[in-house]
Parts: sequence; C-alpha cells; structure tokens
Amino acid sequence: MSFIKKYVRFELKLFAFIAIFGLIISCIESPSNKDIAEANIPEVETKETIEPTQEFKDYWYKGQAEITSYKLEQARYGEIRDGHSVLIYVTEDFLPKAQVKADRQHNSNVPVLKLNATKKFNTGVYPYSIMQSTFYPVSNDRHAIKVSSSMQEWCGHVYAQLNNRNQFEIDSHSYFEGEADEELKVDRAILENELWTQLRLDPKSLPTGDIKVIPSFEFIRLKHKNIKAYNAKADLSNDVYTLSYPELSRTLTIMFNPEFPYDITGWEESFKSGFGSNAKMLTTKATKLKSIKSAYWGKNSNADEDLRKELLLN
Repeated sequence: MSFIKKYVRFELKLFAFIAIFGLIISCIESPSNKDIAEANIPEVETKETIEPTQEFKDYWYKGQAEITSYKLEQARYGEIRDGHSVLIYVTEDFLPKAQVKADRQHNSNVPVLKLNATKKFNTGVYPYSIMQSTFYPVSNDRHAIKVSSSMQEWCGHVYAQLNNRNQFEIDSHSYFEGEADEELKVDRAILENELWTQLRLDPKSLPTGDIKVIPSFEFIRLKHKNIKAYNAKADLSNDVYTLSYPELSRTLTIMFNPEFPYDITGWEESFKSGFGSNAKMLTTKATKLKSIKSAYWGKNSNADEDLRKELLLN
C-alpha cells in the first residue's frame, strides 16, 4: 500500500511538472517571431516592391562580388589629381535591428545589395583614401538601411554613419573643430549614396524631376556642408542619370549600361574646387577599366595579388 501511495505521488508530481513546463513553453515566442517583433525595420515607403528575377538571382546570388575598377581624375584644391576608384557590389543578409551583416540565415534578415565605393588619389606629397558603404534592400521598397563613410589623409580622418530608423540617425566625427562630434536626426529623404545601388536594381525606379536629396557623405565632408536634404533636379535618359544641385553649384552624371546588370561605365561630378575667390568649376571623371566577379574575401594570399593586375590597379 505504501508503494502504491509513493507511485501515485510520483505520478502527480510528474504530471504537474509536465503541465508547468508546457505552460512555460507556450509563453515563449519562437526566435523568428521575437526577432521580427524587435527588428525595428524601417517602414516601407512609397516605392513599389521589386521581386528579384531569375536573371537577378543567377547574377547576384552566386557567392561572388562584382568588382569594377575605374581610372579617376579627381578635383581637389583647385586641381585635377590622378587616382583610381573601385566599386564593389555584393548581396548579403542584413540584420535590420543591429544594422550589420548577419552571420547566419534567419527569417528576419533583410537581403541587401551592398556597395563599397573606394577612391585613392594624392594631393601633392600626401594621399587621400575614401570609402563609402551603402546597404540597400533588394526589395527596392525603402531607403537604404545604413550608410557609412570614412576618409583618411595626413591631416587626420573623418567618419560618418547613418542608420535608418524612425528617422535618419547620423553620427559624424571629424578632426575639424566646427564639425568634430555630431549626433543628429534628419527626416528621411532620398540619399545620393543609395542611388548608386538603386540603379543596379532597376534604373527606371530612380527618382526624377524636382526632388530633395541628401548629397553623398563624401561630398558633404570634402566641402564641409551641413548634412541635410538639398533641392535637386534629376533626369534619366536611356543610359545616363543626372543629378543637379543649384544651391551647391554641383552636377553629378552617372553613365551605365541600360541592359541588365546595369553596370556603371563611368561618372562625372562638376563643382567648384579651391578656396574662396580662387575656386573654379572643375570636373571629376571616372572611366571604367575592368570588371570581374570574385569571392574576394577569400583571395588574401600573396599569389592573389595577380587579381589587382587583372583589375589594372597596379
């Protein structure tokens, strides 16, 4: 009889444990639901969502980046400087809340087309190195989720980062006194940086007419302009996209292949270069040299330097 009582008590305890455990499990959200709830994905705006075509998938989802080199003639301090530029496009999964590259597959990840745009040129004895990164949703239905920019030269370096949340949240740091450390929030507007990735998805989706645009972070810092949206006029022809800023006396022209994958063949940027009354209108020009597809992140041995020769960078 004592054995039966012990057995019954054991069964009751086991049943209670299972019931409590089941209740706890039922209250826990699955990781995907929780991540999606906390993702803080920027609200979808007025653009029409573009579903990737098979052609797009075959080109961009093969585990390789597109790397294109350009001969650069850069206007700086009232003179034209020789250098080179490289545009590196690659698709990757992006964490919408942390706004960084995802380490693993997850339902809440946002597929983006990332552009790392680099420039290198010399001004007299000292060099300039510029890099801008843009993370733009493949769905083409909202602004870039993130933009960052860094610039190094012998006087110092500057860095700026934009995160697309309820507004554009921007952190900017510079060795110049007047723009040393800034934190600001700006209402969403078209980003010049994002247009270079939007073009690669669908040139016909590019904004045209009288619009407001936040200029590229590169231009803003080189010319020490406020980070804000400026009035601009945009025009799209078959293979040329032009963006003019009357207030900034600046025009950007991007030339591209009108057929998929809409590769960029070159660009020109005209603006006043120099100081004060000696400033004059000059035009930066970039001319395509070579384009390759490569999983470059694994090409890091001395033997892989031949790829730089192929890109005409040596």
